[in-house]
This record gives sequence, C-alpha cells and structure tokens, in this order.
Amino acid sequence: MRLFGYARVSTSQQSLDIQIKALKIAGVRKNRIFTDKTTGGSGGDRQGLELLKVKVEKDDVVIVTKLDRLGRDTADMITLIKEFDSLGVAIRFLDDGISTEGTMGKMVVTILSAVAEAERTRILERTNEGRIEAKAKGVKFGRKRSINRDRVINLNAQGVGATAISQQLKIGRSTVYKILGEA
Repeated sequence: MRLFGYARVSTSQQSLDIQIKALKIAGVRKNRIFTDKTTGGSGGDRQGLELLKVKVEKDDVVIVTKLDRLGRDTADMITLIKEFDSLGVAIRFLDDGISTEGTMGKMVVTILSAVAEAERTRILERTNEGRIEAKAKGVKFGRKRSINRDRVINLNAQGVGATAISQQLKIGRSTVYKILGEA
C-alpha cells in the first residue's frame, strides 16, 4: 500500500502550503503529492488530479485534507469515488475523519459531499443577497473609474471628435463613445 496526496486551491493567489503540510504529516512522501490551482466548480483543467489517477494502483490510498478539495459537486465526487474504487484505490479525508474504505465509508462520503454542496450553494445565496442589499444602499462595486468622464463630455461639447479625444486622453475611441452614450 502506497500513500498518495491530493491538494487543490481555487485560485492561483491561494497557497497549497497548509494542505501539503497536512499530507506530509499524514505520511505522504513529497513526490507523491499532486496539486491543482483551479476552482472546483469551473470544470477547469485539473492536471494534478488526472496525473494522480494515472499513478495510483490497486491497494493504494489517496489522502485529501477535505471533501471539497477533491470533487466539484456531489455528482463529481461520486464519479471520482467510483473511478478510484474501480482501480482498487481508497480515499481518506483527513479533516473529516472518513474514508471510502468499506461500504459504509462510501455511503458516508456520498452523504457528506451532498451536504458540502448544499452548504456551498447557501453561501453563494447569502453572498448574492448581501451584494443586492449593498447595491440597494448605494455601494459601488468594481474598481474606481480612472477616466475623467466630465473632460470627455466637455471636449465633445466643444466640437472635438471622438478620435481626437481618444488621442488626447490616451484612451480607446470605443471608451469615448461609451462615455458619450452614457451622458
């Protein structure tokens, strides 16, 4: 039995260090830890996971820190569990203290992945509700405007054309048209 590890973060700005450290403490050798920096929900390329599937053999164990680090959603989690199971490979989740070893383990993982997916959905709903409420209160989202819109409008009112405005202010002509259209 060999131990393998899998770690994933959602963005390239996040760090894998905590997950990798936990995998090493669990006994996984550094050269058997596979990683991805991509969102679980995007359907993005997960080369680390694909390479892991190629490397494991019957009776190996894949260790992952948390359920949501492996599968995108319940269906994806079940598919991955079945795929690893067909290879004779078990999956252990450190933080959740569960494993796919045995029938009960597979059932528990399936139920917990459904709960995790429901929790993610609730978090998104609450975030969106908060965003809607903030917009209603006048909170502006996005980066601050860097173009002096009044200057664009004043130059146009003075008879300066869009091409000349874009050259003078070093902005795109389409930006000039957009500002004038909004005015």
